[in-house]
Amino acid sequence: MQGPAVVLIIPALNEEASLPALFDAIPRDLFRTIIVADNGSTDKTAEIAASRGAVVVTEPERGYGAASLKAMAAIPNGSAIVVWMQGDLSEYPEEVPLLTEPVARGEADMVIGTRLGSAGALLPHQEFGNWLACFLMRVLLGYQYTDLGPFRAIRWTSLQALNMENRNYGWTVEMQIKALRRGLRVKEVPVRYRKRFAGENKVSGNLCASLRAGWIILTTVFRYWRRAEPK
Repeated sequence: MQGPAVVLIIPALNEEASLPALFDAIPRDLFRTIIVADNGSTDKTAEIAASRGAVVVTEPERGYGAASLKAMAAIPNGSAIVVWMQGDLSEYPEEVPLLTEPVARGEADMVIGTRLGSAGALLPHQEFGNWLACFLMRVLLGYQYTDLGPFRAIRWTSLQALNMENRNYGWTVEMQIKALRRGLRVKEVPVRYRKRFAGENKVSGNLCASLRAGWIILTTVFRYWRRAEPK
């Protein structure tokens, strides 16, 4: 494979129904390594991922951030770009170059796939929470994000410099705030988005989980906005 070494991270919890279709859709020449972070699945998520050639790491502590941190620890030396994708096939794997090419060309350090305008991408309460978080970041930090989309790519050295720590739903917003505070070049690109291939969304499929996730995201915005950045 030519070009920069791209690593794909897929945090996954009980995604055995969608993983085969996801791996079938992933253009394999895009990635040097695929890491699936099994977040305490009770089904065959880990076995399916391993059978498809992925590096599987296990993080029993539930949380998107916890799974992501475990996956980051497995990123091989020499990697250049890290991509996050969900395990439910809600994103379109063939659109990965929209995220990685601006980084590879040196135009951006982080590229976020924005779901803005993708009909049905978010439920109404998700849309409101997403809008509110982006509005707060514009007011507090002066940058107009349009989405907290999990489908994203970031330069590996830039990611290391962010010292990520959130172990739950605040992972994406922590990354976006720290990227601004530390002077990374950030870009958003429109991506398509669809309803999950199978199973139930662990957040939007449950009102209590959605409210909890929203609260964590909003408190994360204020926490990292108030925190002084290292010199």
